[in-house]
Amino acid sequence: MKFLKKLLKFLVILIGLTVAILYITDTDYLLKAVRTIYLNGHSTAFLEDYKYFDNKEVKASDNPEPWPNHKDYNSVKPTDELSKANKDWGTIAYVIIKNDSIWFEEYYDGFGEDSKSNSFSMAKSYVSGMLGKAIMDGYIKSLDQPVCDFLPAFCDDKAKKMTVGDLSSMASGTNWDEAYYSPLSITTRAYFDDDLAKVMNGLKMDTEPGQAFKYASGDTQMLAMVIEKATGKKLYKYLEESFWKPLGSENDVLWQVDSEDHDLVKAYCCIAGNAKDFARFGKLYKDHGKWNGKQILDSVFVAKSITPRFAESPEYGYGWWMKDVNGKSFKMMRGHLGQYVIVQPEDNVIIVRLGHQKSPDAGIGAFTYDISLYIDEAYEMLGL
Repeated sequence: MKFLKKLLKFLVILIGLTVAILYITDTDYLLKAVRTIYLNGHSTAFLEDYKYFDNKEVKASDNPEPWPNHKDYNSVKPTDELSKANKDWGTIAYVIIKNDSIWFEEYYDGFGEDSKSNSFSMAKSYVSGMLGKAIMDGYIKSLDQPVCDFLPAFCDDKAKKMTVGDLSSMASGTNWDEAYYSPLSITTRAYFDDDLAKVMNGLKMDTEPGQAFKYASGDTQMLAMVIEKATGKKLYKYLEESFWKPLGSENDVLWQVDSEDHDLVKAYCCIAGNAKDFARFGKLYKDHGKWNGKQILDSVFVAKSITPRFAESPEYGYGWWMKDVNGKSFKMMRGHLGQYVIVQPEDNVIIVRLGHQKSPDAGIGAFTYDISLYIDEAYEMLGL
């Protein structure tokens, strides 16, 4: 009994010292990481982790526009290879939209058409789109306006050359480290810290801005801070009024914020929504920024967004990914664990896949095998 008491006392002291050290070293965000991720049986962020964070609501449209069903709606079964992939990689939603109508949809693992799940980095495409909207609305002059005009922490030396376009195209030149599984990386800190602005303002310059593509979630987070400063509006409100309501979204969504006190969205990720509402943004870009005949987003900005900025990085433009498959050019919103809105404008096809994981050949910035599979199998089903 005495031994157990001593052991218990030792453990209490050890835990207390550990917590104290985390606070002293400013790594107490790790406590939130352990509580949110590891104690829920995960090793990384997961689809329903929004339930464990502070969120702000983005309201559905006052005049929702349900997608019409195609005349051949769900008339073709998934291919065997697609069915296997959906099972093996934990797909929760797979939707094919042809000619702006739902041609095929299936949901899995207890999720339905209105279920919420984390967009992860698909949110980056929305933030980049809001940059285009802020330029269109006159809040920001152009893609060439300096970040320094909005964020004083980036007005020295190399940083003063950084433009808002550099942030959208991921060419900031900062020392951001895109390491998802390292507990001490800035990516992990940003996901769990309760003061994102403080984290972002601590970034340093590594290279000259505007010279090359380097995938960095921090660029999108900085861009969000720029847009909020320029517009004087919270980003979740600007999303609501700029895109979510005008595109006829049927469901409210939640956007994670760092904390109730600081109220800054985790802009590089974390919009909890559903497949068919996410698909609306793909349709907007497919249709050159128009929705129901109205120019919601400047067509020149849309075209620039889905065109590579750097010849040596043909996979990325301004907030959008690009990949050629079987001689066709596909434009993509893309998120952690295999969240995709894939658009082929010429064929008038949109493919949405949401799920728990992607194919195991995963790499940051690299295109994984599952993307081509989801495209190939959709096209086989469509007979294209």
